[in-house]
Amino acid sequence: MAKLTKAQREWRPGMPKKRRSTKVLFASTVLLLEAFVMFFATLAVFGLRRGEFPPAVILGVGIALSVVMILACAFLTKHWGIGLGWILQLVLILTGIFEPAMFLVGGLFAVAWWYGIRTGIRLDREAGQRAREQAEWEAAHPDQAARPGQQPPSP
Repeated sequence: MAKLTKAQREWRPGMPKKRRSTKVLFASTVLLLEAFVMFFATLAVFGLRRGEFPPAVILGVGIALSVVMILACAFLTKHWGIGLGWILQLVLILTGIFEPAMFLVGGLFAVAWWYGIRTGIRLDREAGQRAREQAEWEAAHPDQAARPGQQPPSP
């Protein structure tokens, strides 16, 4: 049998499910897409500029940046994780020094990162507000609150 995670070991019936952050979801999506783009940009630079830079350096740096972008997803829940994401946006833009098209691609990804963070924060705030209002309503109407497995009362 597989080993249970900490969350699985601590789970008890009736426990509310922990809400996941939309901001982290959006940021992870952008970073993973950037990792793929970085990998393919590495292959493009390898094919186009192999004579200008040592192939081992091109592949090593490009693949390392792709891996860092993937690993950065694990740190987005930390207070410094979003800052790391901004640094990676800058690095992606600066890869335009080696392949000029990356200035445009990096800029577009930076806009996507900004929009994802901004929209994710707004959606997380709205979801928190809805959860607080639902908890207040359930506390004020305990006889009408839906029990697990039952449909909520229709308005």
